[in-house]
Amino acid sequence: MSYDRRPRYNHGGGGRRDRDHEDRNRRLPETEDQKLRNAIIRLGDNPNFQVNLDLNAIADGVKNGLPHYIPQLADALRVSIYEQPYKTPYTAALFQVVAQSYAQGEADQSASPTKLLFQELCKAFQNSLDHLAWRDLRLMIQFFAYLTVSKVVSLASFLELLQSFLVVLDEPGLSWERLEASALCIGDGLIRAGLPLYEYDPSAVETMISTIRSCLTTAKSQSFLTRPIAPLHSKELSGAKELLDTLVVVLDSQLESQFKDSPECLPQPQLLFPIDDSFQPFDIPSTMVPPEDTDTDDLTALRKIMMPRVALRFFDADTTPPPNSLDGYIIRGCMIDTINIFEVNRKECARLLLELPKWFAWGTFKDMKGLGAEPDSLVDLEYMLEMTLLEVLLSELAILPTSSAPSIYYAAVISELCKLSAKSVGPAVGKSIRKFYSWIGEGLDVEIIRRFAEWFAVHMSNFGFNWVWHEWVPDLERPRPHPKRQFMKHALELEIRLAYHERIAKNLPEALVDPDAGCLSEAAPGPEFEYDSPQHPYHEPAETLHNLFRNRTAVDGIIPVATALRTSLPESIELPAHLTASSVVRSITMQILLHVGSRSMSHLLNAIERYLPLMRSLATTSEEKEDYCRAASRFWRRNSQMVGIVFDKLMQYQIVDPGDIIAWSFHRSDADGDTPVKVESSDEAAAESSAASDTAMIDVHAWSLLKAALDKAIGRVAIAQGKVLTLRKDDEDAKAKAMMAVPGAGVEVEEMDLDTEGDGGRKKNKHLAARSAEISESLANAEKALRVLQGEERDALAKALGGFVKALTTDTSSEATAILTKDGWDGRDEWTKVQWEHWETWGWYRHFARSYAAQLRANQRTLEAVPLVGLASAEEGSTKKLVWDIWAVAVGRV
Repeated sequence: MSYDRRPRYNHGGGGRRDRDHEDRNRRLPETEDQKLRNAIIRLGDNPNFQVNLDLNAIADGVKNGLPHYIPQLADALRVSIYEQPYKTPYTAALFQVVAQSYAQGEADQSASPTKLLFQELCKAFQNSLDHLAWRDLRLMIQFFAYLTVSKVVSLASFLELLQSFLVVLDEPGLSWERLEASALCIGDGLIRAGLPLYEYDPSAVETMISTIRSCLTTAKSQSFLTRPIAPLHSKELSGAKELLDTLVVVLDSQLESQFKDSPECLPQPQLLFPIDDSFQPFDIPSTMVPPEDTDTDDLTALRKIMMPRVALRFFDADTTPPPNSLDGYIIRGCMIDTINIFEVNRKECARLLLELPKWFAWGTFKDMKGLGAEPDSLVDLEYMLEMTLLEVLLSELAILPTSSAPSIYYAAVISELCKLSAKSVGPAVGKSIRKFYSWIGEGLDVEIIRRFAEWFAVHMSNFGFNWVWHEWVPDLERPRPHPKRQFMKHALELEIRLAYHERIAKNLPEALVDPDAGCLSEAAPGPEFEYDSPQHPYHEPAETLHNLFRNRTAVDGIIPVATALRTSLPESIELPAHLTASSVVRSITMQILLHVGSRSMSHLLNAIERYLPLMRSLATTSEEKEDYCRAASRFWRRNSQMVGIVFDKLMQYQIVDPGDIIAWSFHRSDADGDTPVKVESSDEAAAESSAASDTAMIDVHAWSLLKAALDKAIGRVAIAQGKVLTLRKDDEDAKAKAMMAVPGAGVEVEEMDLDTEGDGGRKKNKHLAARSAEISESLANAEKALRVLQGEERDALAKALGGFVKALTTDTSSEATAILTKDGWDGRDEWTKVQWEHWETWGWYRHFARSYAAQLRANQRTLEAVPLVGLASAEEGSTKKLVWDIWAVAVGRV
């Protein structure tokens, strides 16, 4: 009998492989519920979709399957609502058709399958409410709003639903995240169902809007730290819009027209299927928003504090929808939701973004079609899709203190958009880059400049590193610390990381390649072992140690040599006044270690692990460990990325602590870190003051190292907290089991009479008691370790805060303080090197305060006792007062 009826190649084998391939690719037939699910989720995906015909056809299928597949159909609707928000008007229209077709001819609609389906959706909403999944809640409210307009949902129940979120806004100690999320839920409901709600109960609608408006005071104070364009002399928003503020503007304009100005951009498929007057609307069950979890033991409770989101505006109102217009608010909201939902799939996200116009009304976007047949009249909006997408994506990228998704995600989506539609998206990208660049030096936040440089470098790497660099050549006439020159330098460094030095250099104009421009290093990134030169005064002692490392001498054999060098070095070489023999030995040892490990990461890790006792023995104090930081930064001075990697490994192996790196960040020098940073200023008093301060200003590279150190300290605390929480749970479980194993509930483990039972019982009790004692001991040790790590976290925060305070308040010269005034800001084209360095440091201080606001609040009392003492009463307009104002907003004092 033949098991393979197909002809075989050369009468031989091989058929089995072909059959396996066919089996893998053979699709099982879809079940009826799968067909209905796919029909709902893929609604409108067919390019020949006709709203009236296809919605009725899908509704007929759903109606036939309802009695049997209610949970499956409810799940399909839930997926469509939560994951395809651009389809919600059509999803609601589909539900409307199903509800009406089922209601016709039924005397009792209370137990209809459609109502059971609606109840399943309400359960999904309640589940999202229990988990405080704010985006899902808002998207379901949009769905309910469309059903309210079409009279499928009762006005009273939908109004009650919105009012349940209104209660949240009156809660004491309300966090910004909860405030904003609740307000947006109310706003999205009013924007889509405002007219029937206003006609039903105008006073209730006015109350909701006025309550949201009252929250703007909080938004205004906190947006002081999240403004993307932020001159130091002003607290007003410039060139940007805060999200809650735009919502209030939209709602106020709607209230002024009594909600008669409906959104032009939204399609209205529900008008094709008017509901019958005999239909009994469904009621949304009463709900209550659960309280905010304020348990300080929660690992995420104190890690991040949300602040007002402020969006940049790149283009004119005729090109992209204004955020504070009704249509602009809806369009931007839909795009942002789509971008956030599809974070897991950048290619699908890009495709859907380019297809968004078909889900809006015809005429919303220029030369873009809507869904179905073209209507007789088009809406007169005519926005540019590509410009709008770039504005929304880059605005989300620039959200402070952190964007909703990683920065690389927005860069990846933009790259995919360019690949899908290069002719239309490419020019929009170019205009966006030029707009971004025009803001640099005009108050654009330093963190946004850093993100812009990263996006620019990544985008250029995907498209051949081609850019019209000659447009930026005139800016080389500005002072070297000017933000535009610093941006060019940083962007080119990032491009080199993504390619190589020669590849980038050949694409640049001669003016940018010139070493005097300071934009591109003369040599490719690499190590600099400064003691390798025979002309170096410390070459001989360095060579002695280097030979020992090269020969893989044991640590016990190197420590005596290093100790001897501390004594012999001053006798053979005259040391500068600011150096000690021990400091030189530490510097030599660190550079030799890095030189040995410079071939690869595995070489570096092997060297660190081999000579770990040596490195720890040479540096025990914070000041001594700073010598390691100086030596490492000098060794990799031509590769800032490697400095960060080395510092991370030094912290990982506890050769240096996070606080040591933070302290070094404010003590480093322009060249080798052995002398304080000196300023270049025409004002002698300013120069002397800065030199005396012994404190360096912070630039983008110093900030990246400082941030990595803070994150390391905070991360260690988070890990220790997780261990403590796990052990506490285990401890409670072990004690409960031990108590249940013996007579007399409620008796403590150590008081239990373990001899009251037989041998087996006694052994079991002893085992449980021993296990409980073991876990209790582990818990005590973990709590002790946690307290130590929390102390290190406080130390790191204190050093960072103290460094910023000292750097910004020590220099009280007119040159340094002029940047705080309007006149000084207006004259920024004439600013000196000192002034631009101070301005950048101010920017990083603001970013430090908003990024670590949660940790600063948790340690507020300790930090205010030392670094910030006396600043609250400083003179208005002074550097000390501005330092305090930024701190006060970060910790919630205002």
